[in-house]
Amino acid sequence: MKPVKFILPLLLCAFTFGFTTIEKTDHWKNLFNGKDLSGWDTYIGPDLTDSGKPITGTPIGLNNDPRHVFTIVKQEGENVIRISGENWGAISTQNEHENYHLQLQFKWGGLSWGQKKGKKKDSGLLYHSVGPYGADYGAWMRSQEFQIEEGNCGEYWGVAGGMADMPVIIRMDTAYVYNPKGTMTTFKEGSK
Repeated sequence: MKPVKFILPLLLCAFTFGFTTIEKTDHWKNLFNGKDLSGWDTYIGPDLTDSGKPITGTPIGLNNDPRHVFTIVKQEGENVIRISGENWGAISTQNEHENYHLQLQFKWGGLSWGQKKGKKKDSGLLYHSVGPYGADYGAWMRSQEFQIEEGNCGEYWGVAGGMADMPVIIRMDTAYVYNPKGTMTTFKEGSK
């Protein structure tokens, strides 16, 4: 399995992370140290209008977060990563990982911004990320996305040309559901 960087785009929630290697499934390693963003990079895309169009097209950039989109807050007695979602952007591990199982916890916050104001909160976990930041909407690398949206978690999305072959079954003529015994199907941005 190729190394992977974990990227979290436009998040409106708080996260905690852990992963384990396939060889040692009884030991989880935290990706978040519980104190600060050491071991992580942040990337903020261009400022957007309320309709989601870039104002200048120039990203705010790597490890430059003037609005504090990514912060550490205490929630229920535990430090968590808070991502306001005020700008489109991502937080990514500085290290690459392989042969892993990943788990994360998330909780939605109460605020929303711009084109998402008053709508479903929308986020995702981007994995197997490669190439430059900003390849998609000026904010994200090419990657595979595990959708994290209010009322809709787990949907696949190919970001900036990302694609994957997955065994699936079709449910109700429109929903593809992962099944190891299903038909191998190629998923990419704009298909399925």
